[in-house]
Amino acid sequence: MSASSTAVVDAAASSNNPAPAPDTDAPGGEGLALAQFAVGCFWSAELVYQRLPGVARTEGHLHEPTYKVVCGDGTGHAEVVRVHYDPNECSYAKLLDVFWAKHNPTTLNKQGNEVGTQYRSGIYYYTAEQEAQARESLVEQQKKWEDKIVTEILPAKRFYHAEEYHQRYLEKGGQSAEKGCADPIRCYG
Repeated sequence: MSASSTAVVDAAASSNNPAPAPDTDAPGGEGLALAQFAVGCFWSAELVYQRLPGVARTEGHLHEPTYKVVCGDGTGHAEVVRVHYDPNECSYAKLLDVFWAKHNPTTLNKQGNEVGTQYRSGIYYYTAEQEAQARESLVEQQKKWEDKIVTEILPAKRFYHAEEYHQRYLEKGGQSAEKGCADPIRCYG
């Protein structure tokens, strides 16, 4: 099992949406399922998912729109991690637990110092079961937050892979992606 990268996905259902079609890509292996999560900058989310046993990979490849275009805001895209995982080893509920623990879901279009619609909080589902679990988890998480959760839950849309230099960015920078690693994740860029 190897981890590869992360990407930019179009998740907005608006008129400026360049990719309104669903993500029809197949998981990268027999018995695997797909999941997509947006928690702000994808680098640390990618690494935390890479470390989970049962996650076969996070992924990406070169395609428009570029990171530079997306960071310009207004494209309707969000930075996400698309995860290929084995549901027999890592449940979707576990992926959701990591999602909620990884960011502040009450800040609209902002995570830390990163501001813009591309840094919004989102869960993008592939199946009705994923949608139901995501919505149920949001209800449970809301009980833990005083402020309203602003996480969007939408069908997964066409996935645009990140440029090569962004793929496995933190791992390339020397941080461990070993399964079960609990080292702190440092974001930089």
